[in-house]
Amino acid sequence: MRNDELAAAQAYVRLLEATRAALADPEDGPSYVPLLASPIAEADGALDRAGLRGNESRFFDLVRLLRPGVPSSGH
Repeated sequence: MRNDELAAAQAYVRLLEATRAALADPEDGPSYVPLLASPIAEADGALDRAGLRGNESRFFDLVRLLRPGVPSSGH
């Protein structure tokens, strides 16, 4: 895995964890959603730099190397 690919996969994992935390409490979830803007921007930028935008199959293969429990993209 190249460094830029690793950075993209790590950014996605951070976004996934932040999203889960923000939405863990159904009552407070909506107030935390704006806090996801930064992790989303980080993940988008990392995907672009790694050339993985539009190549979800390759991207999720990389993510599963970091987090084996992440479901398949279905491709």
